[in-house]
Amino acid sequence: MKRIIIAAAACAALSACAGQPSDSSVATVDLVRIQANWPKFINYSNQLASDTEAINRSSADTRSKSRQLDQLRKRYVDMQNEVSGDVRKAAESIANDKHYKLIVTRQFVGYGGVDITADVEKLLNITEKAPAKS
Repeated sequence: MKRIIIAAAACAALSACAGQPSDSSVATVDLVRIQANWPKFINYSNQLASDTEAINRSSADTRSKSRQLDQLRKRYVDMQNEVSGDVRKAAESIANDKHYKLIVTRQFVGYGGVDITADVEKLLNITEKAPAKS
């Protein structure tokens, strides 16, 4: 569920990358591939899941657990904003360099667009690549 929320936030962040109109085409970014290969995202997701599980398993009283979960939600929002901002900055940089007028997530495009996922991965220092699609 957390990945879905982060993906939605990243989608919203990327749609803000439209910038000034130009004669260029639309570009796409595959957020699923970025999430699957980006150590920073994976580490944050694992950390949040682990912390949530630890809080839920703890013998603390309900009120204490509630406070801890509230603090964890705040950390989650901070992490979500950080990774969304990183992706947005990378996409904006590529859009400016290559004069794209709109960048959208690949997951919401049925057809068309230039895939700039590899360029975003390069700016985010993501070295692992998703297997090629058949």
